[in-house]
Amino acid sequence: MDGEVPWQFDTEPVDEPGEPVSDGQLTIFEAELTDDLDRLGGPGDWDGPVEPVDWRTLTEAQAEAQWRALDGFVTWLRTTYGLPPTVVPPLWHRHPELVEELSALHTHRLACYEPGSSGSGPLAWHADFADARERLREWVATSGTRLDRDRPTRTTSWPGEPAVAPAEETPITDRQADFAAFVAADLDSRRAARAVAARTTRPPGQRRGV
Repeated sequence: MDGEVPWQFDTEPVDEPGEPVSDGQLTIFEAELTDDLDRLGGPGDWDGPVEPVDWRTLTEAQAEAQWRALDGFVTWLRTTYGLPPTVVPPLWHRHPELVEELSALHTHRLACYEPGSSGSGPLAWHADFADARERLREWVATSGTRLDRDRPTRTTSWPGEPAVAPAEETPITDRQADFAAFVAADLDSRRAARAVAARTTRPPGQRRGV
């Protein structure tokens, strides 16, 4: 599953195809992201509007901001509440079902703690957090990801579909480096998808710049 992103991407046309991420750019991105994560100390730094996140439709820039905020939130969440890897595993970012659950929990907390919100909001969030932990346990147990090794979430082929090859476990040696590489690949895939959409939606015979 390395290098693959299991979501659909935004198809808003762009003028020019994006440039692929080079090894040098990836190294710089990983270093900058690691530095940012080291500085994060709160429940996900986020200055944008509080609204649901549809990961399938995010642009490259939107996805980068959301990844940074979500990773900060997850780091804060697991350390503040002492969550074991059976609830939040190191490579949660490689499992879309975990990303969706944790992202929903993040935006829900932002809404409950937003200035001007109801004073009972924090209590409501903690009640929903208890339910979310049970769902996370189920997702993690089903996916097969662990503290020191990871396996892509199992998928089942329906009749008439190509068979899905068995997924292999891989060891986890550096969680932050894996996260940075995964996000870089995700952003590159979104950029490429937009470029393809731009080429396919351009009227026949239309030349660039016309």
